[in-house]
Amino acid sequence: MLRRWLNSEYLVMLLTFAGVVLLLPFTPGLATGENLANVLLTLLPLLVLACGQTVVLITGGIDLSACAIMAVASVVGGLAMNGQTGWLAGSPWATPVGVLLMLGVGLAIGAFNGFAVATLRMPPFMVTLTGMMFFGGLAIWLTRSETIYNLPSAFNVLGGRLPLAAAVAGGLALTVHLLLSRTMYGRWLYALGHNPRMARVSGVPVGAATAGAYVLSGLLAAAAAVLYTGQAETASPFLGQRLLLDVIAATVIGGTSLFGGRGKVLWTLAGVLFIKLLDNSLNLLNCSFFTVTMVKGAAVLVAALLDATRRRWLEAGT
Repeated sequence: MLRRWLNSEYLVMLLTFAGVVLLLPFTPGLATGENLANVLLTLLPLLVLACGQTVVLITGGIDLSACAIMAVASVVGGLAMNGQTGWLAGSPWATPVGVLLMLGVGLAIGAFNGFAVATLRMPPFMVTLTGMMFFGGLAIWLTRSETIYNLPSAFNVLGGRLPLAAAVAGGLALTVHLLLSRTMYGRWLYALGHNPRMARVSGVPVGAATAGAYVLSGLLAAAAAVLYTGQAETASPFLGQRLLLDVIAATVIGGTSLFGGRGKVLWTLAGVLFIKLLDNSLNLLNCSFFTVTMVKGAAVLVAALLDATRRRWLEAGT
């Protein structure tokens, strides 16, 4: 019974519901319409970012550079679109071209990560860790640590209006879900996570499939940057600086395995919802940033222990 419950796909959803019920008497503002709308609005870009991380984790890799990709994409878009010094300032093409530039940045960095991991066979942890450091520093250097204001109102609507942001994030999440569950490429990704050698023997193009996962992660990180930048109405070199723990937490708590071969977008959605409601409720309780970080870290540790336990059960044939 315990093993069946711990292996349930709906475990995180049940824990999220139970947590909300337990916290309601202590945080009366948690269930208000305004608060829930705010939680949903801030949840959407994190969901997009976590979907990219899910794809990479399924292959047995990890992308620590996703938040730095967000920062660089935000800065590049801001430098092009802002109404003061941007070279697209005042142009009706400012928003579409700016968005394409941001997505192009994510695509390029994702392709670099994929090339280093798949072709040069460098460890994903090392590649993306150094990428996080380099591109995070690049975003700060490009702006001299300054925030970029005066972005086009048409761009701000993308992330600031709940219906539009929900349509964008929902469409991207659904696309990733279909990619993983209904396509041959999705089967290749799971095969890579289960056993790369067996996948290669079975005819899976291991290099191309692995590189594609990092390209997709970079592209989704840039899409998340579009939503986050639109919400803030400013482009910042520090965008996403504190989001890495949330991204890893959401995917791992949702049930995506750190060992590869296991993960679903639906699980990631449950993990994102859990993290955002936990964060929101702790803020409503006036907990300090350090307390919130400690609680999130503990949640990730418990999820990692559960993941390791599940893996042992599978290896034991139970």
